[in-house]
Amino acid sequence: MLKHKFRAIPTELDGIKFASKKEARRYRELRLLEKSGELLFFLRQVPFHLPANVKYVCDFLCFWQDDTVTVEDVKGIKMPMYVLKKKQVEAIYPIKIMEV
Repeated sequence: MLKHKFRAIPTELDGIKFASKKEARRYRELRLLEKSGELLFFLRQVPFHLPANVKYVCDFLCFWQDDTVTVEDVKGIKMPMYVLKKKQVEAIYPIKIMEV
């Protein structure tokens, strides 16, 4: 088995492959919040297009019962490219990326 460079362990849950156990755990939490009615629904791997044909892909885009929408990224290590893309996304789009 190949080792991930950040020691993340790829995990499969509900037939979906996740980059890490942490991301799969957050998916499970969101499914429970969805079942409780607190979360209306969520989308996975949503792209945000940036200048120079670059894109940032968030882990989860969540639509809550109270009419709020959150953009979530499950992070273990913040790499310089992620930090740069996060700043660009937040400057271009009226959102704040939550790191889980």
